[in-house]
Amino acid sequence: MSGPAQNAGRPAGLFDARPVPGFSDIDWSRGWLAPLADRGTRWQQSALESYPAYLSTLNADARAEPRVTGRGKVLSFIAQDDLPAGASYEGHIAATGCVPTRHNLHDFFNGAMWFQYPRIKAALNARQATEIDALGIGPSRGAARDALTLFDENAILFACADPLLAAALRAFDWRAVFIGHRAAWGQACEAHIFGHALLEKLIAPYKACTGHAWIVEVEPAYFLAADAERRAILDLHVSDRLASEPVSSRCFTPLPVLGVPGWWQENEARSFYDDPHVFRPGRRRIGA
Repeated sequence: MSGPAQNAGRPAGLFDARPVPGFSDIDWSRGWLAPLADRGTRWQQSALESYPAYLSTLNADARAEPRVTGRGKVLSFIAQDDLPAGASYEGHIAATGCVPTRHNLHDFFNGAMWFQYPRIKAALNARQATEIDALGIGPSRGAARDALTLFDENAILFACADPLLAAALRAFDWRAVFIGHRAAWGQACEAHIFGHALLEKLIAPYKACTGHAWIVEVEPAYFLAADAERRAILDLHVSDRLASEPVSSRCFTPLPVLGVPGWWQENEARSFYDDPHVFRPGRRRIGA
């Protein structure tokens, strides 16, 4: 599906003839999308039908599985045009529970995260609303809101039970992370994409696509739990940190998405990781 709704918010490049991905281009077999597939396929069909049908499906799920936004308001979804003039996006969500939602992939994945990680989304919304209350809306968001937005748009939750592996990731030691510790993936570490802009970009995957990893220390028993239980553990741990700790760009470390074992067939060859334009040496260490 393509058209004006799919191009909303996307600059028109004069020499960019690539088609803009739409709802029909979602491949639920991708490793990073598979956890969203059960709900996502229903939403996809509604989105392909019409904008009203899509919003209706999102709101039906919100009624069936109630969530709250940053200030305890019950979650619902509204058309983008229903956002009052002059209202801030995050402030409106916190104050009313209503998430302005466009008929495009970006907002599709944003909505999905409200169900996958409701506590994290609420914590981000609360922090954003507090920053807006304190500083207002200006030409720039400021460092704190920039970091919160970076999390919301591009974060990867990197669950890790091995401090050595976490240290290797922070040090940009790609061969250790993806080759030396390859057997640890699924046993001592794993990645979950949270950022909805990152999920949108990955509809048309490319090698250099990189997320911002937020390292979550977990116990080894975490990896014995079912997928839904692991997501709930991450949701609780990360939301607690977001509510209580300062957030800055230094809380993240880069993670090239297609390097994750099991997510891209080409990375089964060791030479995949030899590309210095993607797997770059770090200029500094980034703590989490």
